[in-house]
This record gives sequence, structure tokens and C-alpha cells, in this order.
Amino acid sequence: MKPMIPLLLLCLSALAAPVAAQEAAPSREHFAAPGEEADYHQWHYSPVIKVGDMVIVSGIPAGGEGSYEDRIRRMFEVLKARLALAGASLADVVELTSYHRQPTDTAAFQQEFDSFLRVHREFFLSHYPAWSAVGTTALLNERAPVELRAVAVIGSGRAPKADIPLPPAR
Repeated sequence: MKPMIPLLLLCLSALAAPVAAQEAAPSREHFAAPGEEADYHQWHYSPVIKVGDMVIVSGIPAGGEGSYEDRIRRMFEVLKARLALAGASLADVVELTSYHRQPTDTAAFQQEFDSFLRVHREFFLSHYPAWSAVGTTALLNERAPVELRAVAVIGSGRAPKADIPLPPAR
């Protein structure tokens, strides 16, 4: 009978493992702002997904009327609102990817980037997210010069650290 006890314990632990794995799995929630429900159902994508404490915001086009900077500013306001749907803030953003349609060479990209950065600085005052800026030939919204996606970790902006010294003066 004693040899059966280890076998019984092994069987019980094997049965408990799937339950423990289910309990440890992060939640997954999908969000769409009022008026964006069709995006989820018609276009088959989520404007915002929250997995555990991570929030992923799908591409936001800088569309609409106004100057380049007005459109970029409005895009960041939409980002702020989408993050709030999932309980995150701009301070929690850890990664940005921006897709730029207008520049055709490096010089033009740097010129546009200067305008983009002026607005970016209004929204990210310190503890900047990782950021990749990508040039592309087309976006789904043909009137948008830029599209932006973001990743945030809820709560990561409460006590950020950046031990990066200022560069020497030029």
C-alpha cells in the first residue's frame, strides 16, 4: 500500500496543474470607445486590449482637419482617452510606434520629426517611452500623415526612474 501513496500524490498534482495554470492566466479585455464599436465588429480588430496590467492600443490615425501639429495633437488626445478606457495613463506608456507616410527621404523625415516632436513633448514631459518611428508609403486612412500605436503597463508611471545623465553641451 505504501508504494501507492507517491503514485496517488503524482496523480493528484497532475490534476491540480491545469487548475493552477488557469488561475495564473492573465485576463484579456477588449475596449472600444463609444462610436468605435463598428471598428471591432466590422474591421475585426480591437482599438484597445488589456492583458493583465499591459494595455495595447491599436494604430490611431492623425486624421481630420487642421494643421499637421493639430492632427498630431488630436491623435495623442485619442491615445490618452483610449488608455483611460483600460485604466492606464500616458505616464504608463512604455512603447510607441509611429508610422509616417509623408517623408520620402531622411532629410524630409527629420524635418517632419521635428514638428512631431514638438507635440510629443506636450504629452511626454519626462520618463519617455521607447519609440520607433517608421517611414511608410501608405496608411489605411489615406488623409492621415501619421498613425500611432502604443503599449502601456498600468501603474508603471507612478514611480519611474531614469538614471540617464544629460549629454555634454555641444
